[in-house]
Amino acid sequence: GAPTISIFLKPPGVIPPGGSTTICCSCQCADGNVVLYKDGKQLRTRELRDGRAEFPISNATQKDAGPYSCHYLAGGIVLARSETLEVTVKEFRLPKPVLSVLPGLEVPAGAYVTFRCTITHSNAGCFLYLEGQDKAPDLIHKDQDDFNLPRVYKGNEGRYSCQCYSRAALVEWSDVSNSLDLVVK
Repeated sequence: GAPTISIFLKPPGVIPPGGSTTICCSCQCADGNVVLYKDGKQLRTRELRDGRAEFPISNATQKDAGPYSCHYLAGGIVLARSETLEVTVKEFRLPKPVLSVLPGLEVPAGAYVTFRCTITHSNAGCFLYLEGQDKAPDLIHKDQDDFNLPRVYKGNEGRYSCQCYSRAALVEWSDVSNSLDLVVK
């Protein structure tokens, strides 16, 4: 099959001005190069190492915000393109949320798991992030408070965190919660 390449932020979430993150491009492919694009313009090229190329962003500004994608090249030919990842840079004004997992961090396969993101703000929505996941994060609405996984399996394992925003005319963001590692036995 054709190689596929995914793109994600590590750590995930909205970045504060002056903050840092890494854009990761992950590919199940042979050696080659990964080119990072922003707004359709070529930015940087890195060699693929252990199926991954990393592009750090430090001291983030509004110039770093925008749509990014990765292209995998071998022999100068583009063999795969990632989805588009939207990078957001915003000031954090809300309190940092607390993420908890019920019944616990180690659960048997098939268990019912609840992620709870708690923030002291009346009208907030929260995102649940799974590190390394390239699809959009799951949205936890404040009126619902929890994100439930009815039957966990090995694919649900990983490092989770959450981040909240105010649902007001002027959207404000919180810092990202501490991360928790879910283990499925």
